[in-house]
Amino acid sequence: MAWTLLILAGLIEIVMALALKHTDGWTRPWPTALGIGAALASIFLLSVALRHLPVGTAYAVWTGVGAIGVTLIGIVFLGESATRRALR
Repeated sequence: MAWTLLILAGLIEIVMALALKHTDGWTRPWPTALGIGAALASIFLLSVALRHLPVGTAYAVWTGVGAIGVTLIGIVFLGESATRRALR
């Protein structure tokens, strides 16, 4: 169950990052609220998963799911660069 919560936390982290992209410097209320809510939910789920997983492993997986997910969504759906230099 801890792994499921951890993966879910990472997926919600992706929602947070994408919502923050659309906040326009926190001037748009709905994307801002979604981003903050997703961040809180993600951290909460991470903290619950940490009851049963080592912190180093859990944090690495959480950030990895978020980073890879946001990168792929950015490339596939948002037209962001997929050059070798951009992916470093």
